[in-house]
Amino acid sequence: MIKFLKTSSTWAMSIITVVFTFIPETIFERYKLLQNFSDEVNVTLNRVWIFIIIFVLSILFNAIYLSCRRSINIKGKNYCIKIEYGDLFEMSDCKKVIPFDECFTTSVGDSPSDIKPTSICGQYLERNPILDMQGLIDNAQLKPSKSKSKCQNKKRYDSGKLVPNGDYLLMSFAKLDKDGLGIFFSHDEFLDCLSTLWKEIDKYYGQKDVCISILGSGTTRIDSGLLTQQELIDIIIESYKLSSHKIKFPCRLHIVCKKCDGFSLNKIGENI
Repeated sequence: MIKFLKTSSTWAMSIITVVFTFIPETIFERYKLLQNFSDEVNVTLNRVWIFIIIFVLSILFNAIYLSCRRSINIKGKNYCIKIEYGDLFEMSDCKKVIPFDECFTTSVGDSPSDIKPTSICGQYLERNPILDMQGLIDNAQLKPSKSKSKCQNKKRYDSGKLVPNGDYLLMSFAKLDKDGLGIFFSHDEFLDCLSTLWKEIDKYYGQKDVCISILGSGTTRIDSGLLTQQELIDIIIESYKLSSHKIKFPCRLHIVCKKCDGFSLNKIGENI
């Protein structure tokens, strides 16, 4: 709210400065709200009323703008992050990151160890069935981790590593517990995953924009809990800012969001 009022006040003061600079004093003298008072009093009163009207209109227009906007840009030294509402699969002329689990599971279903059909990964697999995931992994020369997954002792890959497949970058994301459910066992593991991801994107983006979803906003648990979409996006943005591996401008990192209760572009940065 304080940020909103500051922005509205800045707009109002800018407009008022222009109005009071270029509108002659005689205009304010023409309209006498108090007939029995001097011109100086009426001019002052007119100026106060104009200030109030412009300030109220600035608040109104700022509120409309914030409620209607669908994207924001965060710019830094030689990089740009665009956070926007949309559908990851509808994004064009870009690389799209698809989060898999640490074992690159490709079976879609309802059992605990299956990829959920409604997840980003599940939607991708239904649109683009993968018949030879191991072949893609081998082509990327991605080596498995020395340790095994807690799920059935399967071969696993370090979180954040990417396997290119056309315009898609398939990511080893969540670790698996013994039941096959996605989890990061600590916040540090999640941050390490993001750090690795930025390095991998730097290697594979190929002078194109890169689009990601709000990683971890599905069923993946972090430290035995679930973070909100609002909390996650702040963590992702801050991690990217601090990384030395960034997509070079004019290419951009896009974070594609879904509208949902409790999430707003206008609240980005409040959890830092």
